[in-house]
Amino acid sequence: MAPLSSALKWPAAPDYFHDWALVDVETSGLRPGRDRVLSLAVLTLDPHGRQTGAFSTLLNPGCDPGPVHIHGLTPARLADAPTFEEIAPQVGALLGNRVLVAHNAQFDYDFLAHEFARVRSWVPVSRRLCTLALNRLVGPATPDLRLGTLAEHYGVRQLKAHDAQDDVRVLSGILRGSLSAAEQLGLSLPLLSCPPRQDYKPYVPKTPCAYRNPGRPAPGGSLMQGMKVAITGETRVSREELIARSVAAGLNVMTSVSGQTSVVVTNDPRAGSAKLNRAADEGVPIVDEPTYLRLLESVRPGQAKGAARQRRTVEGPGSRPAAPPASTPSLPVQRTAATASSTALAGRSLTGRRVLVIGGTHFEAAEARARAVALGASAAVNLSASVSDVVVLPGGEADRRMGRITTLGLRVHDADWLLAPAAITDGHQSNAAAVLARGAVIDLTDTGAAWTVAATWRQQTACDVDVVAFAVDAHEQVPGDEDFIFYGAPEHPDGTMHLGTDGPTEQAVTVDPERLPLEIHRVVIAAAIDGAATFSDVGAIEITVTSGIGAAPAARATLDAATTERTMILAELYRRGEGWRLRVVGQGYDHGLARLARGYGVDVAA
Repeated sequence: MAPLSSALKWPAAPDYFHDWALVDVETSGLRPGRDRVLSLAVLTLDPHGRQTGAFSTLLNPGCDPGPVHIHGLTPARLADAPTFEEIAPQVGALLGNRVLVAHNAQFDYDFLAHEFARVRSWVPVSRRLCTLALNRLVGPATPDLRLGTLAEHYGVRQLKAHDAQDDVRVLSGILRGSLSAAEQLGLSLPLLSCPPRQDYKPYVPKTPCAYRNPGRPAPGGSLMQGMKVAITGETRVSREELIARSVAAGLNVMTSVSGQTSVVVTNDPRAGSAKLNRAADEGVPIVDEPTYLRLLESVRPGQAKGAARQRRTVEGPGSRPAAPPASTPSLPVQRTAATASSTALAGRSLTGRRVLVIGGTHFEAAEARARAVALGASAAVNLSASVSDVVVLPGGEADRRMGRITTLGLRVHDADWLLAPAAITDGHQSNAAAVLARGAVIDLTDTGAAWTVAATWRQQTACDVDVVAFAVDAHEQVPGDEDFIFYGAPEHPDGTMHLGTDGPTEQAVTVDPERLPLEIHRVVIAAAIDGAATFSDVGAIEITVTSGIGAAPAARATLDAATTERTMILAELYRRGEGWRLRVVGQGYDHGLARLARGYGVDVAA
């Protein structure tokens, strides 16, 4: 483990100089746009960490305050408090031209964005910093990364948890300690751009279709509840009304066409749209608008979802990773590095150690990481305080991190160290997380909890990496558009899946498996590169599996794609009897996100 200095001072490097606005909110629930802010505290600091302003207040949300047993804010306490509209100008002045800082910053930022939107304004910040994400990069020697745990680690006294004013005071100490540790490690701050937006709207729940898809209607037959319908081209009845009438009848209106689509509605079957071309390829029936309106008058009852728990046979832990959907063309399997030989591994164990590999070609680095994992170590993609050993391959001496590694006194090895029989005797244990190889499976034993699969990488080239998730049924198809989570639709309407972005090189999918509809058999989590770059340009991706915000990782995996892949299935959550499992996949494809999505029944812009 990197021996960071105990004298944590405000950083001296200009890269860490910013005007800061530290924020904490207490809320009536967990859904921005639906729930409201009950308490808000803001603390401003100059680039040298000196306090320049402070503000805190209770707020009257005009609604039920939610879990009083957590925040202690009763309706009586909030009755005489100001509304957000009354304090918005003062809050805006404090936030303006500063970097917003919060612990789990997306949560606080999204709540503020919706509150400002309600008063026809926007959050006046262009960047934010999440101290939770920053500490995931730092890797302090703590059992978890919750606010109270980090406060103790950085020597900050927490007086009253879930109190916005005290939490933002504690946050200032955590920021100081985190920035000091980041400077010692030479880390770039995970500042995330969040330009002012005015398109935040109050939460409007979209009710997913309540019926199972019965397939396609017989020629000349009637529609049945649960059938998937796509509409394309101009319509005489407004598109909004046509969709509303379809949903009211129990049909599942989709924005794309797949092999599971029941019928396509169009007044111009020769228009040559993408939906019509896909319908022709899949043999989907096409009807015109007058016919469809007539069919809407007598939609037959369908089978409600959740009537009985479905079961299916799932491969065991030693099986191969699941194949892509049948409609996804078969492409060369991801090339993987060879594992270390049984002779080389005899008597060796790096269990609990964290190994960073620098230098070498992509294949050499991938092979070294695979050997480290085979020996029980976890393979890091960034230098952090949790790194115990560094393997330097040819060319790694020129890596800009070598100076930091030398200063920190880390153990440095060449490639032969991973093959040599000499045992490690210092007993280093970096964490208790299970280290998973490609294809490995774990049970998600914390029933009733939401699980987060986070993907982190080191930015080796200028490109965007998008993490996405597909909730699919027994046919490996999304039941509805809302079952595809991506940057443009980051949350499922019922809150069971959510995509979070905590920094330029970290994205995470959170899934609440026990609340997923029974028709969902699997959640596929993938990453896709926008543009011509490949995963060999991006480098290794580290997967971290946790249960709860700031919780200690339950498992880690490091995935290396080969030279040409542009999309990669990272992991999947799937049903196993009455419970759920997670499998590390690491399957790469040469095509882009659009083609991967089509395999699961979703059309996206190429």
